[in-house]
Formats: sequence, C-alpha cells, structure tokens
Amino acid sequence: MEAVPRMPMIWLDLKEAGEFAFNAAVKKSAVSVPRDFEGCSTLRKYLGQLHFLQSRIPMGAGQDAAVPITWTEIFSGKAVTHEDIKYEQACVLYNLGALHSMLGAMDKRVSEEGMKVSCTHFQCAAGAFTYLRDHFPHSYSVDMSHQILSLNINLMLGQAQECLLEKSMLDNRKSFLVARISAQVVDYYKEACRALENSETASLLGKIQKDWKKLVQMKIYYFAAVAHLHMGKQAEEQQKFGERVIYFQSALDKLNEAIKLAKGQPETVQEALRFTMDVIGGKYNSAKKDNDFIYHEAVPALDTLQSVKGAPLVKALPVNPTDPAVTGPDIFAKLVPMAAHEASSLYSEEKAKLLRDVMAKIEAKNEVLDQFMDSMQLDPETVDNLDMYNHIPPVLMEKCAALSVRPDTVRNLVQSMQVLSGVFTDVEASLKEIRDLLEEDEAQEQKLQELLGRVPTAPGSPPGLAEVSKECSKYLELHEKASFTNTELHRAMNLHLGNLRLLGGPLEQVRAALPTPSLSEDDKQVLQNLKRILAKVQEMRDQRLSLEQQLREMIQKDDITTSLVTTDRSEMKKLFEEQLRKYDQLKVYLEQNLAAQENVLKALTDANVKYAAVRKGLAEVEHKWNTTVQTLVASYEAYEDLMKKSQEGKDFYTDLEGKAAKLLERARAACQASQAHRQQLLESNHVGETPEGVGGTPEPPAAPPASSSSSLELLASLTPEAFSLDASLKGKQRMNKQNFLQAQPGEGLRGPRPSDDPLSMLDPLWTLNKA
Repeated sequence: MEAVPRMPMIWLDLKEAGEFAFNAAVKKSAVSVPRDFEGCSTLRKYLGQLHFLQSRIPMGAGQDAAVPITWTEIFSGKAVTHEDIKYEQACVLYNLGALHSMLGAMDKRVSEEGMKVSCTHFQCAAGAFTYLRDHFPHSYSVDMSHQILSLNINLMLGQAQECLLEKSMLDNRKSFLVARISAQVVDYYKEACRALENSETASLLGKIQKDWKKLVQMKIYYFAAVAHLHMGKQAEEQQKFGERVIYFQSALDKLNEAIKLAKGQPETVQEALRFTMDVIGGKYNSAKKDNDFIYHEAVPALDTLQSVKGAPLVKALPVNPTDPAVTGPDIFAKLVPMAAHEASSLYSEEKAKLLRDVMAKIEAKNEVLDQFMDSMQLDPETVDNLDMYNHIPPVLMEKCAALSVRPDTVRNLVQSMQVLSGVFTDVEASLKEIRDLLEEDEAQEQKLQELLGRVPTAPGSPPGLAEVSKECSKYLELHEKASFTNTELHRAMNLHLGNLRLLGGPLEQVRAALPTPSLSEDDKQVLQNLKRILAKVQEMRDQRLSLEQQLREMIQKDDITTSLVTTDRSEMKKLFEEQLRKYDQLKVYLEQNLAAQENVLKALTDANVKYAAVRKGLAEVEHKWNTTVQTLVASYEAYEDLMKKSQEGKDFYTDLEGKAAKLLERARAACQASQAHRQQLLESNHVGETPEGVGGTPEPPAAPPASSSSSLELLASLTPEAFSLDASLKGKQRMNKQNFLQAQPGEGLRGPRPSDDPLSMLDPLWTLNKA
C-alpha cells in the first residue's frame, strides 16, 4: 500500500482586503502575500504588529480611534466592513490558515519530506482556525462563523492525519498501528461530514458544499477499507485466519462503496481506488481460499470483533501573535501605557514573593545542615588522610636533604662531647689534687696543735694558704654546678643522636620510622561509604546553590512588559499565572533537593556510627605520626644548639682548667711554706724528734703563685650564678669522667615532651665572663 497514488486534498481561498488606514507598505505586503512559506511568515508578522497596535491605541469596536476595515467574504464575494481592529486580525488569521491549507494541498507527497511538510502545513492551518474560533467574535462574516471554522479545523486535522498515514505505510509500521491511524482519519472526516450535512452550514457554503461532501464521504469509506485491510494483516500475523477473512471482506465492501461515491472525481482518485482494489481483492481471495481448503476456521461476524479505535497523532499547532521570534521587533515599542508599567510592578512583586518563599525554605534547610555537619565534625577533605602516610612530609624531606650534604654531623657532635668530657676530667683532677693538698696540710696543722698546743701565728707565717682554700672552694662550687649542666647536655645529645642518625640515613628508613595506619577490609569499606555520603552532601549543597542562582538570574531577566502591553486588563491575573509557571520546573527541582536532605543526613548518621572506631584509630595514628615528625624536626633543629653549647662548655672548662692549674701551683707552694713554718716551730721549741706526720719531706718547689689581686678578679668573673642553672641544683651528684662517658640510654623516637627536653633548661648554658 505504500505505493498507492495520493488522494487530493481540500484547500481554502484567501480573503481579499479593502481599505484600512495603516502603514501602507505593511498592509500591502500582508494583503498580497506570496503563496509560499514567506507569505505565512509575513502574515504572522502583520498579525503581531496589529496586536501591538491594539494594546496601545483604542481601535476596538466603539473606541475613540476605531476606523472602518473592509474585507470580502469568501463564499458570497460581498465586502464586509467593521470599525474594529480585531476584524482585521481575524481576517489575517483566516488567510493564514487558508494559505497553510493551500501549501499543504499543493505538494504531491511522493517523498517522505513532502509528507512531513504537508502534514505540518495542515496542522498549522488547524491551529490558525482554532485560535480564530476561540479568541474572536463569530459575527464578523459567514466564512468566520463557528460552524465553518469547526468544519475547517476537522478537515485540516483529517488531512494532516492522512499525510501521517501515508508516511506510516511508507515506513512499514506495524499493521495494528497503521489501522488505528487510518481509523482516526475516518473519525476526523466523519466530524467534517456531519458539519457538511448540516443544513445551516450547507446554506453558508453554497455550491462548494456538494463537492466537499462527496469527496469527504468517499474518503470515509476508502480509509475505513484501509483500516480493515491492516486489521486483516494483523489477524494474519496472529494466525487468526477466520478473522483475517472477515476483515478483508469488510475492507472489500467498504472499498466498493468508495468506488460508487468516486464518480466524477479526478483521475488520481480513480487510480488510487483501482490500486487499492487490486491489493484488497488479492488479499481477500487468497485468505478465503486458504481458510476454505487449509485452515477451516469459523469466520466470525464483523460486529462481534472489537472495533478499531483511532489514534490521533496530529494536533492544531498553537498560534502566538506576540511571539517575538515570529512577529519581529515591535514597531510600537516606545509606546508603553502607564497601565503596563503598573502591571509590571505588580508582576515584579509576585516574582519577589516567589523568591522569598523559596529562599525561606532553602535557608531553613541550610541552617539544619550546617548545624548537623558542625556537630559531626567531619571534614570531607581530611576524613580520609591515608595518602599522607605514603610519602615523607616536605618539612622532613628538607631536613633530610640538609643532613645529606653534611655526613659528619653525628660524628662531629660525638667528638665535640668527648673533647668536653676530657677537659671536664682534667679540671676535676686538678681540683681534687688541690683539695687533697689542703686537707693534708690541715691534718698536719691539727697534729702540730696537739703537740705544742695553740701556737700564735708568727709574723713570718705563710699567708697564701687561706686564699688558696677560698679560691678552691669557689672553683669546686662552680665545677659541681657545671657537672650537672654537663649531665643534662649529654642526656640531650643521647636523646637526639638516634634521630639525627635516622635523618642522615636512607629515606626508606625514615619512611619506615613514621607510623602508618593498618585498616581491615571492613574498615576500608566503612571509610569509602562515609566518603561517598559526604560527597553526596557536597553534591546536594552545590546543586542547591546552582538552582538558587538559576532562579535568581531567571527572575532578574524576566521582563513581561511587552506582553503586558498587549494583554487586556481583565486578563492580567491569568497572564501572571501563566508567566509564573515558567518557574515551576526549577521549584520542583529545589523541592526534590530539599526533601532529599533528610534521607542523606540519616544515611550520614548511620555511616558515622560505623566510622567511630575507625576514626579513633586513625586519629591515634595521625597523632603519633605528627609527634614523630615534630620530634625528628626538633632533633635537627637541636643539633646546632648542641654544638654551640658543647663549644661553650669546652671554652669554659679550658679557661677553668688554666685557672685550676695555676691554683694548684699556688697550693703546692703554700703547703710547702706552711710545712717549713711548722718545722721552724718544732725546732724553736727544742723538740728532739719530729712527730709522725708533722714534719716530712716538703713538696718540690713550684712556680710562684699568681698575685692575689688577679685571683680575686678571676673569682669575681666565675660566679656560680653565671654558670649554674638554678641555685636549687646545689648538692647534685658530681660528674666524673667515667660516668660522663657512660651515657644514659637514649629514648629513641619516643617523642619527648617539652618538659623532658633538657635543652629547654640550658639557655644560657655557658655564660662565664672572660676576665
């Protein structure tokens, strides 16, 4: 059937225009339109400009600026005049529908594209006639009466559906669908035929009524035959051979009726009928023969089968007289009535009210969301910080790089402390020797007192021994306090030495020394689920913000002043409602977004409960990781301070060693002088034998002692307060070489607390002023 010749279509003549005091060029172009698509565009533009003019100037019936407008009536050819600009609009609309019908009927519809174009033209014609019937008075002229316009609408829709049927057969659509489309063609033509059979309509149409009626009646039977033909094909596909016979027989009967009504129709109609007869006749004969000799199925009565319901797949395409894409620029745009400005203000208030309502809901939900997220204390960026354990932090890399170019760091520090230990031991030995000399001298002096009694000091007795004793006491006090400082410095060195060795070693060892979390598969699943829900929360926030911005921008750009100008005051409320509907889709999206928040937060709460144990473990590992990094960085930064303080210690003890050596020489000399004095006393008292321990061989002479004045200045510069850490440290265990070199075990990477770091107590460590 796809090759069947096309049936002719009904089209309408255009009305002719009379005088109208409007822009001559515009009026002329609208009256003498070309019979093509450009003509349709010209009529639409002219219709829009008339609408703009009507909204600004009172040119309606009975209004001050009304002028006479004349158009001819189609069927009688009489001129009809009205003083109403709407009459001009109605006539232009009629011509628009008539021109579309003409263009639809002109195409031969032999190609797929031609079928589509014709179908669109007929739908546009139906749209123009529908708008004319629904928005304008029906009393202007006979050709624009309600009955005639309804007839035109059904004719145009029927012809549009007919084009669609031709396209469906060309595309080999399913038989049942083609049958339904064909049945709808019949329904549209039956509605048109009822209007044509109406006596009132017949009197209005005149002589063309009979031609139209005959063609439409013939098409009703023809397309009913096509519908039953395809129902028979459907039955054949379902192997219902009895139904197939009755459908083909019915199609043949209806086609014969169409042939009877086709007398006097054009040759194209006769060709289509002959072609269809060949198809249906062949199908019927074959089906009947097969059923009689092969299938033997009972042939049901046609009225016992389900009737074919039509499928309306076409519609009247709406006309919008003020569509700027069609009307072009408004040539009366500068003429805006005050009423339009007032209406625009009212519409702006409606938009503001809509925005306030939406924003109130958004802000309420945002406040709940913010409070909830604050209480959770979940930062999407740090909830999963596992990546930081895969690499050494930059601050630590910097320290490792600095130590890599100084490979002797640890050795230099150890050597510096060993040198300090040696000087410390030498000073302690010198002071011990001085103390032993003084104690020995004191013991001999005690024995002399026991032997001779209390002997008055002679004018020639040695005076330097008391000064030596006084200086020795001060040196011992300084040394005792400095020994505690040395202990703390050595402890600090042992604390940081292991960390410095680690920083100077391979990076793999540094990475291995940093703590890393150990998560089970279940823990990883919990973490991934939490991250997914947090991403959903952020997605919900972003979408909400985007929708809010779209709404604000849409409201800001929404200006309907042009529409308000062309709308009657009584229609303002309806226009506002129609215009505000454009925000419905955005409002629906926002409502869905806001409604989803409750479910998202519930899911987040459940995920957070499962995440609690994992979170605690990750927090502990992160704390250990940060502490370890801080400890290693602190050890690096303590290196220079340790070297500086050890050097200050060496300088101090080197100075003290020199002073102690001089004091030792003075002590030896003073002891020898004291021994000589005791010997003289024994001889002067005629003691025959020298008591054991009183006399004795004097020490060999030593270098002359330093002047007492320089010694006092030295002692003044070596005050314990300048060297010690605190007066309360007096009495601490004295440090010797053995226990100094036996360092306490280091604490490794335990991460000392600030109170454990001895360097925090060693500033200044060595502050001895040089004399």
